[in-house]
Amino acid sequence: MAFLHLLGSLLALAGAPETIGHSVEGRPLRVLRVGSAHAPVRVLVVGSVHGNEPGGREVVARLRRARPPRGVALWLVDDLNPDGAAVHRRQNAHGVDLNRNFPYRWQAAGRPFDQNHAGSGPLSEPESKAAAELIERIRPRVTVWYHQALRIVVKGSGDAALERLYARRSGLPRRALANYHGTAVSWQNHGFRGDTAFVVELPGGPLGPGPAGRHAGALMTLARAVAPPRVVSKPIPFPQRRRDEMRAYARRHYGLDDHRLRDPRVIVEHYTATSSFGPVFNAFARDAPDPELHELPGVCSHYVIDRGGTIYELVSTRLMCRHTVGLNWTAVGIEHVGTSDGQVMGNARQLRASLRLTRMLQGRYGIATRNVIGHNESLSSPYHRERVMRLRRQTHGDFRHATMNRYRRALGGLPAPRSVRARSSP
Repeated sequence: MAFLHLLGSLLALAGAPETIGHSVEGRPLRVLRVGSAHAPVRVLVVGSVHGNEPGGREVVARLRRARPPRGVALWLVDDLNPDGAAVHRRQNAHGVDLNRNFPYRWQAAGRPFDQNHAGSGPLSEPESKAAAELIERIRPRVTVWYHQALRIVVKGSGDAALERLYARRSGLPRRALANYHGTAVSWQNHGFRGDTAFVVELPGGPLGPGPAGRHAGALMTLARAVAPPRVVSKPIPFPQRRRDEMRAYARRHYGLDDHRLRDPRVIVEHYTATSSFGPVFNAFARDAPDPELHELPGVCSHYVIDRGGTIYELVSTRLMCRHTVGLNWTAVGIEHVGTSDGQVMGNARQLRASLRLTRMLQGRYGIATRNVIGHNESLSSPYHRERVMRLRRQTHGDFRHATMNRYRRALGGLPAPRSVRARSSP
C-alpha cells in the first residue's frame, strides 16, 4: 500500500507528455506538466515558436527536472513548430509565422514564407490553434514565450512586475519592441483577465549549460512569485449560536439581517498586541463579550499571521467577523502577531506572508489596493458605516496611515493579483 501511495504521488507531480495537436506535416505537438495536476496556479513555457530559434528548448530541458513551488505546476511546450525546426526555418510548413497568426489585432501580411506572413486568417494553422486551445483549457497565470536573438525581456502589455523580476534574475534588460499584429502574447494579455504573458528574447545560437540554467532559474523565480501562500486551517468555534449573535450585531450596527460576509470590499490589517499566536487563538475562540465594548459575539479575525510567517485561517471569509467597528459588514480581517507596526513591518518573513495573503485576497474579491487599509484608517474608508452613534468615531491605533503607505507600496511591487471579478468605485 505504501508503494502504491508513493506511485500515486509521483504520478500527480509529473504527468506523461500530452499530445495537444499535430503540425502541418503531422509531427506531434506535446506539452509536459511538471507539478501536481491539482495545482491551482499554472505557468506555461513555450521553448520555440520559430524553427530557427531553438535556444528556449534548452531552458525547457532544464525545467523538466524542476520542482515547482507548492501550488504551482509548470506546463512545458518544447517546440510549437517542429516542421520549421526540421529545416531550420522561421515559418511552419505553410510558410506562416505562427507568432502573427493569433486573433488579437490579426492582420493579413505577406505571402507564404515571407518573414512575417500572417496566414489566411486568425488561427489558420494547426500549431497556433493547438496552442490557443491549450491556453484556453489550462488558463496559465504566467506564460513565457522564448525567442531569439535580441537579448531582452520584451516590455509588453502584461504584468510589469513579473517582467522586471525575470529581467533582474536573468540579467537581460527590459525593452519595448514594435507593437506587432496577431502575436500570442497580445492575444493572451487582452483576452485573459489577471493572467500575463511576455516574450524573452534569448541570445543567438546555442545557450549552453550556464545561460540555460540562469534562464530556468529566472522562470522558477516567477513561479515562486505567483505561488499561492500556504494557509493553515485552524478554525475557531463558530456554531449557530455565534452566527445568530453575529446576525444580531449586524442588525444593530449595519441594518443588515445576515451573519454572512457577502462580496467583501475591504481588507483591514491589524496587530495582536501579543508576542505569540496561542493567546490570540484562545481569545478569539472564546465567544465572550469583548472587554472594550462588551458586546457579543466575541471579537475575531479571519486570518492570523504568526511571527515565523505561518498564515492561519481562523474564520471562513464567508462569515462576518468582529475585528473593525464600522467595517465588519464588508471587510476581511488580518491579524499579525506583534506589539507594534514597526515590529511587524521589520519582520521579513511575517511581512512577506502578509503581502502574499493580501494579494491573494485582492485577486479573489477584486479589492483595490486603496481599500487595503490599517485599522487606524477605518474611519476614512468610503465603506465605513455605523448606526450606533457612540461608535461612529471609534477606531484603533494599529497600522497607522504612514505604515500603510509603506505597506501599499510594497504590495505594488508584487505581481498583480489574479482578479476573478471586476470592482467598481469607490
